[in-house]
Amino acid sequence: MSDDKLIVGQINGIFGVNGWVKIFSHTDPRKNILDYSPWMIKFKGEWQHIKVVNSKVQSGGKTLVAQLENVNDRDVAREYMGCEIAIDRSQLVNNTEDGWFWIDLIGCQVMTQEGVILGDVKEMIVTGAHDVLRVQGESEVLIPFVMEQFILSVDINAKKIVVDWALEDDSDV
Repeated sequence: MSDDKLIVGQINGIFGVNGWVKIFSHTDPRKNILDYSPWMIKFKGEWQHIKVVNSKVQSGGKTLVAQLENVNDRDVAREYMGCEIAIDRSQLVNNTEDGWFWIDLIGCQVMTQEGVILGDVKEMIVTGAHDVLRVQGESEVLIPFVMEQFILSVDINAKKIVVDWALEDDSDV
């Protein structure tokens, strides 16, 4: 998959008899996936651009459903179950002054200000208070994403993040 595609969800069911599909969303909030069209859907191993004709939030905001162009019955919709949904990076609206998104942090190498490599960012964990970097190296490290306190610099082009973080030394235990 090219760097211009961002996986934002997956088709995980069918809804009704007119070809609507249920959506599992990776966006936050979950309903934001419905704001994008066209989607790129990996159907039978090939990425296809498919326009979202209509969409709804069902059942008190828990279920997302969409009607895709040229998918007009339940049997055709069933063929899309399990397909990944991506959008083109250009569809994102970037309101950050830094010009990067959380997805850009995945794969960045994390090192302390002393030059000790902690590992690579595997995911961002949304906690409600501060989002957290899950860094995997020799061991897993969770670092709150708080700029200027724990996160000293982010260089997306070099895929490097410098942190103010000390690993606990268990040798005295």
